[in-house]
This record gives sequence, structure tokens and C-alpha cells, in this order.
Amino acid sequence: MTSPEKRNWKPQTAMVHSGTLRSGFAETSEAIYLTQGYVYETAEAAEARFKGEEPGFIYSRYANPTVDMFEKRMCALEGAEDARATSSGMAAVAAALLCSARAGDHVIAARALFGSCRWVVETLMPKYGIETTLVDGTKNEEWEKAVRPNTRLFFLESPTNPTLEVIDIAFVARLANSIGAKLIVDNVFATPLQQKPLDLGAHIVVYSATKHIDGQGRCLGGIILSDKEWIDKNLHDYFRHTGPSLSPFNAWTLLKGLETLPIRVRQQTESAAKIADFLAEQPGIARVIYPGRADHPQADVIKKQMTGGSTLICFDLKGGKRAAFDFENALRVVLISNNLGDAKSLITHPATTTHKNVSEEARAELGIGPGTLRISVGLEDVDDLLEDINAALKAAR
Repeated sequence: MTSPEKRNWKPQTAMVHSGTLRSGFAETSEAIYLTQGYVYETAEAAEARFKGEEPGFIYSRYANPTVDMFEKRMCALEGAEDARATSSGMAAVAAALLCSARAGDHVIAARALFGSCRWVVETLMPKYGIETTLVDGTKNEEWEKAVRPNTRLFFLESPTNPTLEVIDIAFVARLANSIGAKLIVDNVFATPLQQKPLDLGAHIVVYSATKHIDGQGRCLGGIILSDKEWIDKNLHDYFRHTGPSLSPFNAWTLLKGLETLPIRVRQQTESAAKIADFLAEQPGIARVIYPGRADHPQADVIKKQMTGGSTLICFDLKGGKRAAFDFENALRVVLISNNLGDAKSLITHPATTTHKNVSEEARAELGIGPGTLRISVGLEDVDDLLEDINAALKAAR
């Protein structure tokens, strides 16, 4: 028993109903199918299912009814033909990259990446004979100059972590198409509500569903979305044999998160915009970067490809690391944590947490200084957040 599929549903409706699979009990909330395996009526039925001649589930490392509902709902939201859910965001990133390249291929990535993503590109992929080049993703000419005859893959996140640079996805997609390569976009910071990479020409989209999709600090998860041909040809066997599968319980949690995603992201974005404007006026602040502000370095690109600002703010305190630590330690509502996209407001010092393993030189190139902080704005009343931040600024001075 399934819910009726309507391709013209608006996102808020799709996030509540798409992909629903009901058992004979006709439950309202999606069921959690906590099972490893599945029973076949006959030996012939088992053979047919393994051959792909008969539909159905085989083993929960490959697919599971609850996970399948999450994948279908994300496809409806993203506008993708197919998807595979993973145990974490980094499992999604690693799988998407590694199943797309082989020894002798060349990968171009934007240098502004989450620390673990950068490690996969800079350290892991070369171990398997895959050549990689990092570029300033905001400069279109650097993407062009980096292309080689063996370039097969482009990878970027936009907005970037943590300095919220925005990359022209449509340009990079056109460049990839011109040489027969693929573009993978990590769309975590924008969320599927405020940016649609596939509509902009990207071929593969990845998410850490741990972030806004769960959005309440409960579980890990990730997802890779693309067209069915790419999933079948590149990801299917990799996924099946390496086992980065999402647990049914986590899939159910993420389904519940999707139901409230639009409400949460809208409120968080509105609050973030007010906080960014407040910070920009404070004397102890050296720099504020927020995609919703007119002074953002890539404001023109943002107007083309994003429908909202962000739930994240990056800013620099003039007093360096000591001021940043004093600021964090004085906060009472905003919590110190390296996660983001949560219902609770969170702050982190990238140089000593998410990007601590990136060299000091590389951090400087990325604009991550000793006084750089990243706030993920939550669902608290914005006036309470502003009061908390203002008190922390005084402590930092």
C-alpha cells in the first residue's frame, strides 16, 4: 500500500508524503523495518529476485523498506531519479568520489572543503592512483586552467565550510559537460530547499543528512542523488559490496526530520540574517560573511542560484584566537559544538576543530584565521540569541 505519487507537489507536501510505503496495517507514520533479511516463498522466487527478474528486497545492506522511503522522498525533493542513503555524510562523499574515478583519472576540486572531504581528495584518492588538483572555486578561470586530458570529475561544496564562499555551479557543470566529466556537489549548507544543484547542471548531489535533514542532533546519515543511469553504472555495485548502508532506524528519524525541514530552515535563515546584520555593526568584528548580505563576495552568483541565505554565519573577531575562545566560553544559549543545521544554535572555532588537520598555509588561503568562528543558527528566539551574542562580544573585548 503506497501513497499516491504526484510530481507537481510543492516541496512541503512532498516532504510529508512522497515515497510512503504502508504495510497491511495502514499505519499513519512510516514503519521501521528493523530486519536484516527477507523471506522468499520458494527457492525459485529467491533465484528470480537475485537475478533482478522479480522486484523485492534481498538484504538490508542493499536496500530496506524504511531506507527506500527516505531515498524516494529525497528524490522527490531534489528532483533526482534515484538515490542511495548512507550511514553518514562522509560515507556519501567518499562513495560518490571513489565510484566515479579510477587509477589514472584526474579530479578537480574546490580547495574550500570540509576537512574530511579535503582529506579524501588530497590524501586518500592519490593512494589509489587518482590525480587531484585543488583550485579556488570562486574563480572560474582556475577550473578551466586545471583541466587535463584525463580529467573525469569535478567536486565542490557551495556555500563552503566554513567561510561560506559560493561557487558558480552552472559554470562548473558546463565545463564538466564540455569534456565529458561529471560534477559532484555537496549541498549541505544550502539545503535542498535553497539551492538545486541538479537544476543548475550538476550530475550528482550529496548530503550529510545528519545536518538540517535530521536537524535535531539525533542521528547520522547521508545520501547520494543522481540519474538512474549513473547510479546503476557507477554506484550500485560499489554500494552493494562495500556496505556504507543507512540503518532503518536512522532512516525513519530522517523521514521525521524532513516533515519539519521547511519550517525549521525558514526560521533559522530569518534569524541568521538578523544576527549577521547585528554582527556586521559591532566594533570587535573584523569580517562577517553571510550569503544573504549584499556585501557577500559572490553576491551576484547567489542571486542566480540560491533562493535563500543560509542558517550559517562566518565571522572574524579582531582579537584572534584568545578573543574567539573568550567569546565561545561566554555564551550561554549558543552551544560549542562542531555540528551544524541543528535546532540548537551551535558555534565552532574551525582552526582548532573541523579544519585543525588542514595546514596553517591552507587555512590562510581559505580565509580561516585564528579569530574565525562559525555559527549555526538554531530555533531559539532571535532576541535571546542576540542578547547572548552581545554579552559574549563584551566578554571577548
